[in-house]
Amino acid sequence: KKHDTIPLYAVLDDICASGGYYVAAAAKEIYADKATLVGSIGVIMRGFGMEETMRKIGMESRLLTAGENKAFLDPFEPVKEKEKLHAKSILNEIHAQFVQSVKTGRGERLKGSDEALFNGLIWTGEEALRLGLVDGLGSVEWVAREVVKVEDVVDFTIKPEWWETLSKGMTSTVFGWLRGQIRQPGWF
Repeated sequence: KKHDTIPLYAVLDDICASGGYYVAAAAKEIYADKATLVGSIGVIMRGFGMEETMRKIGMESRLLTAGENKAFLDPFEPVKEKEKLHAKSILNEIHAQFVQSVKTGRGERLKGSDEALFNGLIWTGEEALRLGLVDGLGSVEWVAREVVKVEDVVDFTIKPEWWETLSKGMTSTVFGWLRGQIRQPGWF
């Protein structure tokens, strides 16, 4: 808002889905590669249920709380219908906010019904262009040169320190060696 005369362009790389697309939708224009994965306009809440496993191995949960709903969706207790309905209402509310943000940001450029666009699916950059989720196909360099008309692009990506790169490489090598050793017959 402070610099509303400066247009903001979003350039999507490998994947721009869910929260990434939520943010990108506010840009003046969005560009992607043909193979960029775009979309996932939906909301998810993941959990698991361990109550049967706990029962089978003879364990019980000893969770203590203060507040009727503090153990909301506890994975060691059977899911309560009231909790499931509350979670679903939260997801629906956030999804509606997400959809409205995309509609506000993209406006008339969107092509397709709400059911087709806002169901959580992802598309390639080419299909996203047909659906109006992006404005064109291009890389950061292309957008800088052809759209913004800037020759020199400044990359603000934080580069890892040399020792971080070395330690990641060493860790990968050690774990690769261990994996190979574990697969050897008679290792245990």
